Amino acid sequence: MNFEKYIEQAKKSKFGLFKLNLGLGFIIPFNKPHRIKIKAISDDQVQTQIPYRRKNFNHIKGIHACGLATAAEFASGFLLLTKLGSKKYRLIMESLEMKYHYQAKANVTATFSANSEWLKTTVLEPLTKAEAVYVRCEIKLNDDLGNHVATGYTNWQIKEWTAVKTKL
Repeated sequence: MNFEKYIEQAKKSKFGLFKLNLGLGFIIPFNKPHRIKIKAISDDQVQTQIPYRRKNFNHIKGIHACGLATAAEFASGFLLLTKLGSKKYRLIMESLEMKYHYQAKANVTATFSANSEWLKTTVLEPLTKAEAVYVRCEIKLNDDLGNHVATGYTNWQIKEWTAVKTKL
């Protein structure tokens, strides 16, 4: 499957975005029941959305904290993999930190941005000197009502697949 083709189509059309989200439902089955989807994608930004619906509620009918964290992790990880390529680099989330600011009572969009210069100085250049790098990503989460609901911080370990050591 040429996944890069679907990503490029998603950047250009709503139908392309629909096809990408449909495929991601099979590739990332954890997100499917929560209906976490990519809302928008460009070369330097990904927006994921978690809908305000009963399956995503906590005990006080707001979007559950773990759902918000998943939307944040998905946004940053997807953009990094899109920019780096999953064939050459391996990403593993080292840690996740969330700061909650407001109760989510509407759809929430998580936004992560990373331009090519940031990627070069933060990931690619350090990887020429080290086997792995750790990258901290800041993701803003806002609801459809304009409230800043949370800020997520994902810490990713990135290394080339050739540097990955696994036990057999």
